[in-house]
Formats: sequence, structure tokens, C-alpha cells
Amino acid sequence: MFAEPSRNGVYKSKEHHGSGVKVINMGELFAHDRIGSQDMARLQLTEQELAQAAVRNGDLLFGRRSLVEEGAGRCALAWGLEEPTVFESSIIRVRLDQGVACPAFYYYYFRSPTGRARIRSIVGGATVKGIRGSDLQRIEVDRPPLDVQDQIANRLSHFDDLIEINRRRIALLEESARLLYREWFVNLRFPGYQLVSMVDGLPEKWQVTKYGDILDAIGGATPSTKRLDYWDGDVVWLTPTDVTRNDCLYLPVSARKITEAGYASCSTTLLPAGTIFMTSRASIGYFALLDQPACTNQGFIAIVPKLSNTRNFLLLNLMSRVDEFEAMATGSTFKELGKKTFREMRVLMPSQEVLDAFEAATLPIIEQVTVLKKQIVALIRARDELLPKLMSGAIQV
Repeated sequence: MFAEPSRNGVYKSKEHHGSGVKVINMGELFAHDRIGSQDMARLQLTEQELAQAAVRNGDLLFGRRSLVEEGAGRCALAWGLEEPTVFESSIIRVRLDQGVACPAFYYYYFRSPTGRARIRSIVGGATVKGIRGSDLQRIEVDRPPLDVQDQIANRLSHFDDLIEINRRRIALLEESARLLYREWFVNLRFPGYQLVSMVDGLPEKWQVTKYGDILDAIGGATPSTKRLDYWDGDVVWLTPTDVTRNDCLYLPVSARKITEAGYASCSTTLLPAGTIFMTSRASIGYFALLDQPACTNQGFIAIVPKLSNTRNFLLLNLMSRVDEFEAMATGSTFKELGKKTFREMRVLMPSQEVLDAFEAATLPIIEQVTVLKKQIVALIRARDELLPKLMSGAIQV
């Protein structure tokens, strides 16, 4: 059913990164089911390289290698591409003959229990899990008539269309919050700014202080993975992967949970709902908010405001300074922003009146993001429950 042989993606050294065409990497593959219009890294390529590694709408993209087994063979669908786009070397591109195979159907097929089992059968490797294009091509798959493939894909695509609408609405809401922060605290056009006197170059009652004076910066720890009684409990345990693979500020679920015994076994802290979680190791500057208490392993700075009505200000302020955090990170094996360094960083704190007004202005935005993300989770659950029933014929299309 292949229109052409499968192909591995392109690899280029660092000096070729930063501009050029969009490049799909494993981050997109983990974060999105349908990949096309999202923001991505960019890569400089020759015309020949672009022609060889180009992605078209309808291409299936499989994770070729991953440090975690779920990443090896993970399937996404190229859809909604709006400009030239390529894929990187940890991904395999499969281009089907659309005269006999519906790409969207097989994207869903490889998300079904049957399809995932077929993929697991070809996953190999010890430290790094992976699949090969030659093995992928030999997998035996179900092949209903093309019109049935189309009907199943169309029914399931309805869920993905709603999910995509919600994701775009979330992106607009988060951008509106960033623009509001910039207007108030970079351009200093906060409500009533015309009536506020300037003192030593700052608006009256504003001050420069240190993060450590206005927030608690808390690290995490990891329970022993060898103790089975430490896992699958009721305490939410957050990992950097949960945050880097999330697609918005609100994080509704965590991949794993620990027991009370696991929590008591290490120095991690159970943090209150509304804590700002910022990744601080390797992938620095990803953020999450939870509406339930949680604890974390290493790789985070968990931020709990000391002052009232400062959470959303701090969140937007931190998001605006990611480049600074990356520049101040140190380490040979991987870069990490230390809590001590972070606490000493200077920050311009507005007056309490302005902070109160900003919290009131942004709280509805964050709440709407939360509602939309919960709707996305519900849609994904409904789609994934319907998927195996359609694939098995238990529900007729």
C-alpha cells in the first residue's frame, strides 16, 4: 500500500538550525496527533534535501527511536500543512497509495489496540527503543474497503476537529494574556498609568526585588522505582515530560501517581493547587498549572507566591524570561537553572493595586483555558473509546 518506500528524516548540525523551513521533531510527535500548522523549529536545507525530506498532507509519521518505549512507533498524521515542512532523523515517513488506502484511517488504526500491538511487535533496543522502516513495511494490517476506511476516518476526525478548534482557542487566549502582560509591565500602560508619578524611574509604589523575596522556589525528589508499594497510589507525581508534552498552561493529569508511602520516602513536597511548575533542567522554561495538589521529581522549580494576587503576574513574568533562564543555566552533562541562582534574580514588582487589577483581568483567561483543556481531555477519551469498536466492527459505520 506504500506509494513509495518509507524514509528516515533529515539530520543537520547546529549551525543550520534557527531559520529556513519548518522541521517536525519528536516533540511535535509526542505533543500532537495531527501535525501541520503548529509552531516548530526551523532548518536550513538545500533544494535537494527539501525535496527528499518534504512532508505532504496525508503522510504518516512514525517515531523511529525514543528513550521511552511509547515513543518508538508512535504515529501522527501530517495534516493542515501551510508551508514547506520536513521531518527530522528520529522519524520515519510513510506515504500511502491513496487509491487503496486512506491515510487518516491508518493513522487511527495504529492508535487502536490492534495497531499498537502490531507496532510493539517490531520495537527493539535496550537503552534506546526503536523501529526500522523495513520492519514497518512488512507489518500485516487489516484492509477494509476504501469507502469503509473513509467512513471510519470521517467519524473519528469529527473528534479531532473539535479538539483542534479548542487548541486554537487556547493558543489565542494564552497569547492575549501575554499581550496584556507586555502592555501593562513592559510598555507600562497599566490602568491609570497617566495619573501615577514616577520615582527614580519607576512608577510610584513599584520596586525592584529578588524572586526569593516574593516566592518560594521548591525542588523535587524521586521515590525509589524499585519499590512497587511506592507507585500507583493517589498522590499526583509530576515529571518534566508531563509538562514538555502538554500543549497549554493547564495540565489536567499526570502520567504517574505515588502512594503515601512513596511520598513519605523522599524529600519531595506536596504542593498546593495553583502552584506554578517550571522545568529547570535540560528543557528549561516549560510551564504548567494544576488544579490539584501535586509533588514533583527533579527537573522542576515549583513556584508558590508569598504575596496575594501575584500568581498570574509571576506566571507571565517567568514566561517572558525563558531566554534569561537558559543563559544562566549551568552544567556539563545537561544544563540546569539552580534554585539559588533563580532566587537571586531581580524582578520589577508592581504596586499591589496593579497586581490586584492584573489578577482580576487574567483570571477569566486562565479559567477559560482550563475549561477548554478539560473538554479536550473528554473528547480524546470519547474518541479513544469509540476507536476500537469501529475498528473491530462492533459498531457499524
